[in-house]
Amino acid sequence: MPPFLLLKSLLKDSSISALVAGFVTVLVGFTSSAVLVFQAAQSFNATPAQTGSWLWALGIGIGLSGMLLSLYYKIPVATAWSTPGAAILIAGANGFNIHQAVGAFLLAGVLIAIAGFSGWFERVLKHIPVSLAAAMLAGILLQFGLNVFTALQSNPTLVLSMLLVYLLAKRLLPRYAILLALLVGIVISLMQGELHSTQVSLQLTLPVWISPQWSVQSIISLALPLFVVTMASQNLPGIAMIQAAGYRSPTSSVVGWTGATTTLLAPFGAFAINLAAISAAISLGPEAHANPARRYVAAVSAGLFYLLIGLFGATVATLFLAFPKALIAAIAGLALFGTIASSLSNALAIDREREAALITFLVTASGLSLAGIGSAFWGLVAGIVSLLILNTGKR
Repeated sequence: MPPFLLLKSLLKDSSISALVAGFVTVLVGFTSSAVLVFQAAQSFNATPAQTGSWLWALGIGIGLSGMLLSLYYKIPVATAWSTPGAAILIAGANGFNIHQAVGAFLLAGVLIAIAGFSGWFERVLKHIPVSLAAAMLAGILLQFGLNVFTALQSNPTLVLSMLLVYLLAKRLLPRYAILLALLVGIVISLMQGELHSTQVSLQLTLPVWISPQWSVQSIISLALPLFVVTMASQNLPGIAMIQAAGYRSPTSSVVGWTGATTTLLAPFGAFAINLAAISAAISLGPEAHANPARRYVAAVSAGLFYLLIGLFGATVATLFLAFPKALIAAIAGLALFGTIASSLSNALAIDREREAALITFLVTASGLSLAGIGSAFWGLVAGIVSLLILNTGKR
């Protein structure tokens, strides 16, 4: 489609609710794990300029990949950095320098691209029942729903006000429920003096080239674990979320392009660009837009905000980190209420798969982590094993 027709279509499908959903997607994704990115860079003794370059590469890569994939396929394809991947890097950084780390980023990106474009990852996904994918999604998001009420302990006035406005808006102005809850939260935070505004100076972040190096040790200790944990803990639940929301996602090309983007930007600090898992649900849910065909705009707007993070890393980080934790917890949970409800409904809809789906949900929600791989993967494994035991040989 010519660029001007693409822009015309985007403007036609745009809405305030989609723009807000994109902003909340980035707000949740950035504030929940940005500290790990800084810590990972410091673990490899990165200079301030190199650390800024990491944020530049991740922001540009996530922004462009999310925007272009969503525009091309007209479905919400939210991308992100690998949060468990950052944790793997922090844990395995001892004894390696930043050049070996970049070499690991490059190799992991190539492996992700091969796994996607070759089609083997998609072939694996075809054998996962929809009920188990929905149960895994509900298990991942459960904690975010619970956090709304946990946050009541720290700031009851703020959270109760946001919850009340959300419920009233869902009744009267459902498309603007999240926006109104967010605005009320910001106003109350300002009144309480909880919005930690500081002097902000607009400053561009510049990329820094970091030459890659490889060794057998860095491949085994950094590259392979980064590839495995990104595929299992990010891309697998990311695709499952897209499918659970009712979209037919082009799995092979979407995953392949995230790997290609990682490979291209790895020398500047992009350690793993992949499908978003948790934050993606905000762009996929009914709060983004009542019409599923127009929700892709939310992922496009999220990509735009990530581009701003890449270009103005330090400035945007200061702005996002000014929000109080209770506000972030409340708005994230409220934005995911609809997705959690529909996921639970889909997970328990089929009688013969109900118990296996329940096990998937419980294992995923438990936060279990084995061999550096998160509970989403193990929940799916537990559900598939349970399904086989309960139904193999039955008519």
